Amino acid sequence: MRISIFGLGYVGAVSLACLARDGHSVIGVDVDTAKLELIRTGKTPVVEEGMVDLMTQVAASGRVSVTTDVVQAVLGSDMSLICVGTPSAPNGSQDQSAILNLARDLGRAMRDKPGDHVFVFRSTLVPGTVEEVLKPIIEQESGKKDGEGFHVCFQPEFLREGTSIRDYDKPPYTIVGANTDAPVARLRELFGHLPCEIHATSIRAAEMVKYCCNNFHALKITFANETARLCEALGVDAFEVMDLVCKDRQLNISPAYLKPGFAFGGSCLPKDLRATIYMSKMRDVDLPLHAGIMQSNRIHIDHAIAKVLASGKRRVGMIGLSFKTGTDDLRESPLVLLAEHFIGKGLALQVYDPEVHLSRLLGANRRFIEQHVPHLGSLMHGDIEGVIAESDLLVVGLSDTRIFEALAQHVREDQIVLDLVNIPHRETLRGKVTGLCW
Repeated sequence: MRISIFGLGYVGAVSLACLARDGHSVIGVDVDTAKLELIRTGKTPVVEEGMVDLMTQVAASGRVSVTTDVVQAVLGSDMSLICVGTPSAPNGSQDQSAILNLARDLGRAMRDKPGDHVFVFRSTLVPGTVEEVLKPIIEQESGKKDGEGFHVCFQPEFLREGTSIRDYDKPPYTIVGANTDAPVARLRELFGHLPCEIHATSIRAAEMVKYCCNNFHALKITFANETARLCEALGVDAFEVMDLVCKDRQLNISPAYLKPGFAFGGSCLPKDLRATIYMSKMRDVDLPLHAGIMQSNRIHIDHAIAKVLASGKRRVGMIGLSFKTGTDDLRESPLVLLAEHFIGKGLALQVYDPEVHLSRLLGANRRFIEQHVPHLGSLMHGDIEGVIAESDLLVVGLSDTRIFEALAQHVREDQIVLDLVNIPHRETLRGKVTGLCW
């Protein structure tokens, strides 16, 4: 392919070298002429393992050229990878000045270009930027429409400084956010030889996944370091602990618990978090990440409460009460906290949970209910149909096929369903279904 790359920092320079190595003709574009001169003479503009030899090799191949001329680069290529920087502004927002200026130049370059062109944005961008900001600029400056003369898409990069070439050759996956099939097909052609899956998605999701991945990486680093600080104070080998944590591939290092849903509860997580924070305070160890988990969990519960109260409905039916589907454990269940709040607000509440039988509750489980919802027995119903029939709003907190079938059969058009569990095929329900965060 004939490819132009805008922005020759770590991502752009490594991409240029690797693409040229793989046989493509590449035009490098940057406003910094010093970078261009380095590449022109076979030197690397970034310090990166393997780049010295690779840049020497591709510069001698004749497949690399450099320029400051945007029009020349667009006219001389079929696809543009846009890798310009989007640093932080003083207030923490994203400084998009460079990419906005480039979008204008790209649009002007497209005015007189015959044929098709694919713009692949790889710079980290706030979700919505490509569709709401950059695409309209290119359309206005070019006089053409997305899908008619050019295509825009977003492909996040996952290159770590220090291992960029290895990460380029063995990525975790390739994600392409696009509105049409054409740019996806072109990028499959370009990157299909790499040993990874290619996932096509929406542009917004592709923009967001880059932030999500980086934030998750930051979260993992901070979690390990906070754990190490507590281990030090307790005389425990932090490396031994984290090595054992990482050997669990079912729960710890896995997709487990990484789906949007409702708040956590139960007899383990809340009490163990509190004990961890107490241990740290007793030893003057500050663990702000751990300390913030319970607060964030409570905010998630408050978010559900606010959605119910904002509806204005007074007759509320709760489908589920235990902290997890398939158990009768009510200890620190977030659904119990919902029920407690609704009662306090004077709502007419009815509850159905097929696993919860108050007469069988014992010990701490029973004490928790007597403390938080002492009159729960009068609110419980033995059949879901009755709760659905007598409610204006239903809070669904159980993920069970029988529950979903009952909802599909009995929910009316005038009812609201607050979905806390990601109900499958929720579009088939006759009522108005609103998700907690979806």
